[in-house]
Amino acid sequence: MNAPAAPTDVMPHVMPTYGRLPIALSHGQGAEVWDTAGRRYLDGLSGIAVNTLGHNHARLVPALQDQVSKLIHSCNYYQVPLQEELAKMLVERSGLTNVFFCNSGLEANEAALKIARKYGHDKGIDRAEVVVYEKAFHGRSIATLSATGNPKVHAGFEPLVEGFVRVPLNDIAALEEVARTRPNVTAVFLEVIQGEGGINPARSEYLQAVRALCDKQGWLLMLDEVQCGIGRTGKWFAHQWAGIQPDVMPLAKGLGSGVPIGAVVCGPKAAHVLKAGNHGTTFGGNPLAMRAGVETLKIMEADQLMANAAHVGEHLMAALHREFDKLPGVVEIRGQGLMIGVELDRPCGVILNRALDAGLLLSVTADKVIRLLPPLIFTTAQADELVGILAPLVRQFLSEPQA
Repeated sequence: MNAPAAPTDVMPHVMPTYGRLPIALSHGQGAEVWDTAGRRYLDGLSGIAVNTLGHNHARLVPALQDQVSKLIHSCNYYQVPLQEELAKMLVERSGLTNVFFCNSGLEANEAALKIARKYGHDKGIDRAEVVVYEKAFHGRSIATLSATGNPKVHAGFEPLVEGFVRVPLNDIAALEEVARTRPNVTAVFLEVIQGEGGINPARSEYLQAVRALCDKQGWLLMLDEVQCGIGRTGKWFAHQWAGIQPDVMPLAKGLGSGVPIGAVVCGPKAAHVLKAGNHGTTFGGNPLAMRAGVETLKIMEADQLMANAAHVGEHLMAALHREFDKLPGVVEIRGQGLMIGVELDRPCGVILNRALDAGLLLSVTADKVIRLLPPLIFTTAQADELVGILAPLVRQFLSEPQA
């Protein structure tokens, strides 16, 4: 069993904005990483759904090296052919029409909110409102944290941005009540599977009903696929399981396999809301990020990684059910593909460090949910290894007296 390295550097000159674990990663290969002390870990987190292709991928790395040798950055004064290449790939896979590129999920969500407001103004609504959700997470800027449904994220940053109407997930009656009582609503904004909120999926029938209501009301349907998109659930985008299309779809995380990237993919109702001068970015759409996105999608397709995510996800889910279904203290196992949460009946943050001690990277979110987000190259053997490490840790934890 691996023990984490003792912290050798408390990083005194870095702002203390993270509760860091006591290791520093050195390098990786596939779904494995090593720390600076040479200890090996199974990567069940992939940088929080970022390292789609794992680490040191044999085709991605040379492609990025090639791009670095040619051109890393070009500002958006000029045409960037790789932007058009990646945009075309995203449009073809989503059925939407146009893409704006930025640098992160937060920026993509900010752009989506600006689209919702501008869409309202164009319709003569001066104080546009956007429907958002309990337990949602859309980022930590002032606007996106205001859209986020977590009081801990809000604390200390009030006053929040106005213009958000919050409803519970999977409750169409609550949304219909908003339609009856809030004439300034211009958009509905939700994650298809809430990630930070605890791996809470929107049901397919709910998504279909929201799509129909948005059409009836003339609202934009904006689906945040920052964490659940790019093949993680076994389709390109998680909403495709419900057979619907959004009007606005923010993406990021796994799109660049580790290179910072964000995108907002829009359909006809939203694609031309923002005009020249309404929005922009210095680094967004740079050639290196675009090359990373192009190569990621090509490799995913060539290696059938969506099918792998679905297959290995089913295998992992079945193994977790075998271990935990009859275990007191396990509330629910939920998710899809390689986006899985195991909810316990008590806060379980200590499992983060215990898993690290045992050689497994994962996360705990919403206080009580063990979150698993392995790279899409994960194998069934690695899924079995993950469960073999995690199951005894959970059993031991649940056997301990509660404080």
